[in-house]
Amino acid sequence: MKRILITGAAGFLGSHLCDRFISEGYHVIGMDNLITGDLQNIKHLDNKSNFEFHQHDITKFISIEGTLDYILHFASPASPIDYLKIPIQTLKVGSLGTHNLLGLARSKNATMLIASTSEVYGDPLVHPQNEDYFGNVSTIGPRGVYDEAKRFQESITMAYHTFHGLDIRIARIFNTYGPRMRLNDGRVIPAFIGQVLRGEDLTVFGNGSQTRSFCYVDDQVEGIYRLLLSDYTLPVNIGNPQEISILDFAKEILLLSGSNQNIVFKELPQNDPLQRCPDITRAKEILQWEPKIQRKEGMQMTFDYFKSFSKEALLKQEHKDFTKYIN
Repeated sequence: MKRILITGAAGFLGSHLCDRFISEGYHVIGMDNLITGDLQNIKHLDNKSNFEFHQHDITKFISIEGTLDYILHFASPASPIDYLKIPIQTLKVGSLGTHNLLGLARSKNATMLIASTSEVYGDPLVHPQNEDYFGNVSTIGPRGVYDEAKRFQESITMAYHTFHGLDIRIARIFNTYGPRMRLNDGRVIPAFIGQVLRGEDLTVFGNGSQTRSFCYVDDQVEGIYRLLLSDYTLPVNIGNPQEISILDFAKEILLLSGSNQNIVFKELPQNDPLQRCPDITRAKEILQWEPKIQRKEGMQMTFDYFKSFSKEALLKQEHKDFTKYIN
């Protein structure tokens, strides 16, 4: 049985990856310090014989007994509302945490896949974004802690490949959505759905002309799975090239929910990307992968997930205690 370590295992995307690799017959070792993850996301795996969970901060020394075939590095705050509160921890998990995992991968002779991000392109001047574009990123802007953590993560991972011969994969992940997203994590889909379900007006920043491209989580997991099992070591965009403006997306949410709330406009945050759309030519050619789930279908499944929340959960605003992680 192949053994795989998945960091960020209790997070949105990490938990879905645990499901996929367990279903494929792997022994999955999940790891998370629960700074933004939630054990509820993996509670259904408690009785699985091929799953084990370790609560651990990967910026500290990592010890795994036995063999290890693969490492998927998905540990990181991924929402602005989180990484603006814990900027140093965000930088540390992308730097120290990645360094620790690369050392572990080398000692175990394991293949390591890192979860990079479309944020490495910053506020792009090239559209759509392909993997050869170097980006337009502010190192000292509010989003810089996340952007630069991921850019450094790519650099040190490639250095381990070129210097030590480590087998690596680099997935540049674009906006992903689906069940297990946190309701109040600040990202546009849970924000809009939460506002609709609470009967609030929908908040659009700027004039709403900025674009995003949303990939349903099952498609994202399939792309990552194929990339891991390929032999390709350069970055690959994994995302959905179906682009939509935020204003049009807000209207879609209202139509989906059958509600008649208003749309209100607020000032655009600093360094918020004006365009975000992946060029997935490389993924198509190398992985024979492209998204299959249409946004209407994916959004319906996501909306149904959030509708199952209790009224108390919908009204509760998150007050995550980050104080013990700030250092």
